[in-house]
Amino acid sequence: MGYWFTPTLTATHHVRHRLALAQAIFSFVKRLSSPGAGVRPYLWHHNTHGFLLPILSYGADLLTPNSYALRGMNSLWHRVQRWTTKNLFSTPPSILSSEACRPAIISYCGYRKCLAILRVACTPPQSNLAAARLLLSFPSLSAFWAQHSSRDLTRGLPCGYLPLEWRTNIPSPPLRKHLPVDALAHLTLPLQDGLTRFPLVLHVPPPPGSNVPLPELMKRTYQALRAQASNMLLQDWAADAPTPTYYEYPPFLSPYPVMDLGKFVAGRIHPMRAAKSYLASHPSWFNENPDQTCPRCGIEPESFQHAILTCPARTRARNLLLKEVSSLGHEVIVWTEPHLIWALG
Repeated sequence: MGYWFTPTLTATHHVRHRLALAQAIFSFVKRLSSPGAGVRPYLWHHNTHGFLLPILSYGADLLTPNSYALRGMNSLWHRVQRWTTKNLFSTPPSILSSEACRPAIISYCGYRKCLAILRVACTPPQSNLAAARLLLSFPSLSAFWAQHSSRDLTRGLPCGYLPLEWRTNIPSPPLRKHLPVDALAHLTLPLQDGLTRFPLVLHVPPPPGSNVPLPELMKRTYQALRAQASNMLLQDWAADAPTPTYYEYPPFLSPYPVMDLGKFVAGRIHPMRAAKSYLASHPSWFNENPDQTCPRCGIEPESFQHAILTCPARTRARNLLLKEVSSLGHEVIVWTEPHLIWALG
């Protein structure tokens, strides 16, 4: 299965192995995109989601990396995000993550755990034996549950492991260790809002006379739960990696349409959105007190808004290409309309 366990069943060795594999893959595939040309950021976004992120986060649905392992994963992930967007090294990691449309690793690991336990909770025990280890109090449509007093649930585990009653808050700090399947099942508590029972994704028709909803209805409910888990990922992402107040663009999982521009042009727009670019009013690590006056007009500070929308030196090009644009906020059509995006480029 590709899990690298130690005698103490810690996740450190496994995470180090996956990190080494991801670093090797990244060193190889980044040859497809040079600093000024090559694969567009839009394709890089899909490539990192298709083969780099699964290698790096393999096992995150079961194992939790410690702070040391998480530091190494974040270091590589920031390199991937910086290579995708061509942001400067002075860009804060939270802005870097938002510009690359890739969540923080700690948030993504929690999302993977939520999807894993959702698959277990919505699968009949005949298809997934882990579902049979859910406690009797778990709100499932399945007729097979484990009794709370069953000692078979803790067989093979060290002493001190106890089943965790459903809807019982995990003590903080935890006073005892709970069964792994119970600890993961508690991640679905925010998803149960409005549900009496979790649906079952049936691979075969239910037996005649069974008192279960229609398979189509349960499948739609399962897809809605996955969508709600994605919304929780966005909330955890914003809480784990808050952006500075001057950055006004919210995080998204889908790539921005501006990432479909060429590598060089998109690599100029991303730093300007992040307020860490070569514009005069953007702070720089090598000059703490720069002259913020626009070098083209010499009137106002050269900010992103000024350089694109108000600089007198660019009036002719602005009237020709971006006459209908009056702002660069995140809700403006300049970030969604293809012809305006190409005009901005």
